[in-house]
Amino acid sequence: MRIVAKKRTVVVGVDGSPNSMAALRRGAAEAERREARLDVVQVVPASSGWTVLGNARHWLHLRSLVSAALPTAQHITTRLRIAHGEPAAALTKAARGAELLVVGAREHSEQGRPLGGSTVPAVISGSPCEVVVCADQTSPAPGG
Repeated sequence: MRIVAKKRTVVVGVDGSPNSMAALRRGAAEAERREARLDVVQVVPASSGWTVLGNARHWLHLRSLVSAALPTAQHITTRLRIAHGEPAAALTKAARGAELLVVGAREHSEQGRPLGGSTVPAVISGSPCEVVVCADQTSPAPGG
């Protein structure tokens, strides 16, 4: 009988906002502490359509966000992913099998919600794992 070790994973949703960049830094710290892989997910609206060129552009943008936010000395395995669809559904799907999902809250909500729009409450209620929400960030990176 062969025993296969399950890969530990921390998933973080990133859109480039200050709160999502805080989520990226928190997710990286959690992945390092847990000796887990960091899956960085950017959700693109399904209405934008899927194209190879479009996905490449999103992936390059995501890579630049990760490179700018994470110290090069941090030794974690990182996987970048582009998901298409509605953010809450895409992030909860990406978190299947993960230990932790880290997201940033929108800074402002038209409905006056303290955690921004509808994505964070939907992620919290639908996530298959623990969720950490990063909010109240004013700059995309420490000292920036």
